[in-house]
Amino acid sequence: MNTSLNVMDVRPEVEPIDTGLNEKNRKELSSHLRLALADTVLLMLKSQVVHWNVVGPLFVPLHELTEQHYQDLFKAADVIAERIRALGFPAPVNLQNLSDKSALFEESTIRTTQAMVEQLINDHERVVRALRDSTKFADKQDDFVTHDLLTQRLSFHEKAVWMLRAISANTDLT
Repeated sequence: MNTSLNVMDVRPEVEPIDTGLNEKNRKELSSHLRLALADTVLLMLKSQVVHWNVVGPLFVPLHELTEQHYQDLFKAADVIAERIRALGFPAPVNLQNLSDKSALFEESTIRTTQAMVEQLINDHERVVRALRDSTKFADKQDDFVTHDLLTQRLSFHEKAVWMLRAISANTDLT
């Protein structure tokens, strides 16, 4: 009988970590990051849907901007999930886990370009508000890495709001 451990028979579990953050705080930080991850993944998909379906005279700038956004959001999702792992907790295992936690909602119909852009603006603003709370919590726990990560995400989302508003200013995108 072969008693050696199968190298593929290993699961990510909650891990004991001693980096100066106690388990309770790491768990709560992980919960904040799960919310950020959920919002990031859903907003990535919504940005991609706008990218695919945008029409009208501002097609090129909106098509290009939403592509930049969903690519950034894709990379950010990986960074956020890896931070959850670094804190010692498993990353979410399915989209349902994520969408249940997100403050955003999935689209069910194709809308006008104006309505899609307005929804993206609102979604980015919602994410900013949620990230502010999470960033404050990370700061209070002296979790400089999570704080820095979330501050970078705040910067991205605030810039996204500015750029989307600038493109759609005084314009009927229908």
